[in-house]
Amino acid sequence: MSKRKSTCTLRRMGQDGEKIVMVTCYDATFAHLVEEAGVDAILVGDSLGMVIQGHEHTLPVTLDDVIYHCRAVARGCSRPHLVGDLPFGSYQTTVDDALRSATRLMKEGAVQAVKLEGGEPFAEAVHRMTTAGIPVMGHLGLTPQSVHQFGGYKIQGRTPSAAERLKHDARCLQEAGAYAVVLEGIPAPLAAEVTAELSIPTIGIGAGIGCSGQVLVLYDLLGLNDAFNPKFLKKFDNLHQRVVEAVGNYAREVRTSDFPTARHSH
Repeated sequence: MSKRKSTCTLRRMGQDGEKIVMVTCYDATFAHLVEEAGVDAILVGDSLGMVIQGHEHTLPVTLDDVIYHCRAVARGCSRPHLVGDLPFGSYQTTVDDALRSATRLMKEGAVQAVKLEGGEPFAEAVHRMTTAGIPVMGHLGLTPQSVHQFGGYKIQGRTPSAAERLKHDARCLQEAGAYAVVLEGIPAPLAAEVTAELSIPTIGIGAGIGCSGQVLVLYDLLGLNDAFNPKFLKKFDNLHQRVVEAVGNYAREVRTSDFPTARHSH
């Protein structure tokens, strides 16, 4: 049986300049497919609130929701590094609550690491988790759980003071024990600077080419939502059209009695 890629694998890749490929997915079928495609890591993100559950943002997602999807993904693959998101409300109250949530996600979700949003204010929680043996991936920049505070999904770190604050937060996460940091929705030059300053890898999304690796939501890169076209996204296929055509063909053949045929009958 193949061994899963570990936190050490990702750190070594970052140090060696080998790009890290991460995708976000939520179920066993897609987990099997992305493993076959050769991705290095899978994030079971709280983006499931929007992609799977149909919410406008990630805030309604519960820890139980994430645990359920993490278990499904873990059953669907054996080699990629697995990371589970700590959803809104599961770690922001107290350090003890954060540790309990992270422990549940590791034990019940069968992941190898947890991810949380935010910088210096959560450094103590990151330190407690890593001291307890829970690997932590940070997340800075456009942090979706702060969408209301930001006033929308806006690029972060544009001003000199905001850029310095983000660099400071990245250093705080690294010092607290984080093994990697997602940089989302920040100017490419800033992401490159942060990556150069840290000894841990950075995973970019809407942060340019200078990061140690990249992450995209699988549904987005497959083009399943033709209405979602942010600047950072490259669609590597147009499954929206292909799925609509395939299901349309199925519906037509059912209605015309062309399916099922004797070949599809017992």
